[in-house]
Amino acid sequence: MTTSYPLRPFLRADTIALRELFAQSIEELTAEEYDEDQRVAWAATATDANAFADRLGAMTTLVVQVEGEYAGFASLKGNNVFEMLYVHPYFAGQGVGTALADAIERLAQGRGAKEITVEASDTAEPFFEARGYEAAQRSMIPRDDLWLPNTTMKKRLGADNDA
Repeated sequence: MTTSYPLRPFLRADTIALRELFAQSIEELTAEEYDEDQRVAWAATATDANAFADRLGAMTTLVVQVEGEYAGFASLKGNNVFEMLYVHPYFAGQGVGTALADAIERLAQGRGAKEITVEASDTAEPFFEARGYEAAQRSMIPRDDLWLPNTTMKKRLGADNDA
């Protein structure tokens, strides 16, 4: 069963709520793959609200709200980089991430991208793999004095794919 969620563009007024969602998603959904210090360093990348708003505003960022509650957001950087996908822990597993990913992939394809790339956390890698993304390279992302592992994944977009 696929649930339909209303999507809308990011507004600067969303910044504080999305910053909180970002931190909650990292803290609660990535604990099996990343230790506490790594999660704190990762979440700290959104500490500066203005910088976070600028970052989201510089990309095509889509937001899902359910009955006034922020459920998730996703960003497309340029035409072919799936930059961010975060779902509030309360809404995890309810199709919010799928709705956002479907929209981001359609946007990329509509902008002429033949392939989309994502830097997937170890937590998100199975989600993207199930969507047809293939691992291209393992990476270590520096955050403060720590390293966070992730995987660069790519997916071909086109008529014979589900984008």
